[in-house]
Amino acid sequence: MAADYRVTIYEVADRAKVSISTVSNVMNKPDRVSPATRQRVLAAADELGFVPKVQAVSLARRATGRVGVMAPFTSYGSYLRRLSGLLTAAADLEIDVVVFDHESAALASSPVLASMPIHGRLDGLIVMGLRIEDAIADRLRERSLPTVAVDADSALFSRVVIDDNEGGRLAATHLLERGHRRVGYLVERQVSDYESQAIRRLSGFKQVIEAAGGEVVVATSDNSVADARQAVALLLDLADRPTAVMAHHDALAVGVLLAARDRGLRVPGDIAVMGFDDGEAATAADLTTVRQPFEESGSTALGVLLGHIDGSDLRSTTVLDVRLVERSTT
Repeated sequence: MAADYRVTIYEVADRAKVSISTVSNVMNKPDRVSPATRQRVLAAADELGFVPKVQAVSLARRATGRVGVMAPFTSYGSYLRRLSGLLTAAADLEIDVVVFDHESAALASSPVLASMPIHGRLDGLIVMGLRIEDAIADRLRERSLPTVAVDADSALFSRVVIDDNEGGRLAATHLLERGHRRVGYLVERQVSDYESQAIRRLSGFKQVIEAAGGEVVVATSDNSVADARQAVALLLDLADRPTAVMAHHDALAVGVLLAARDRGLRVPGDIAVMGFDDGEAATAADLTTVRQPFEESGSTALGVLLGHIDGSDLRSTTVLDVRLVERSTT
């Protein structure tokens, strides 16, 4: 091929055996296309080295002044706080931020994420709380889209995280110091099978309790106060009920508090309750919790991403501190 030859959308459609409108949907509205067809089109685009016109323009300018942020914003208020910290930092630097929502951190990666490195509208990408699947990670790297993972693992990209195992250990130590030995733990249901923050946090919690000769009884809940209120019945209705319940995050802990009230249980006299995050719900409920620095994680991630956009190839892991916030529920 000549040096200035550019692969067209028609060639991608022909290689993938689909219509050009299907290729367009994969690039712009990927949730409208079946996973199998979407994967076939993306594979064809990768094989041919397809670069949309908008990306060719941005490459010529070297920058769009725009970064993307993907997270489960509508499912978890904590990610809105991370976004707030990032937006404050971006405004100071006059950087535009494009926000992409994903249903849940408990689910697999988004189809929007799969096509993002190809459509070429961004200088860089921050992915919060979502596993970046291997095929998508490879595409992001091969297409040279600088990427930072927040609150998630990645073997390829820089990360901004907390030590979830240590956060679980911190919560468990607090409950042990209050004399609790048989403890309940309400974890969010996982749809995908990767080692999520929920699993690591529970692991740290169990390590401390069991090392002290205690026992952890686990129940699973979907991600809402109402679901937690129902799911924790598995713990609160036991004949040998735990003396404390730790919830994966504050909203689930509020469900535990409501379920305790439903049963006439005194908190913390009959049952102690802890959460994790220290959001508005924790303040309103006077909930003992573990605080993580949401706003700082957002601004830190942007700083790391800008370093990569400016040419740094050094993969880094930034671990932010968590701390216990003791209130009336323990």
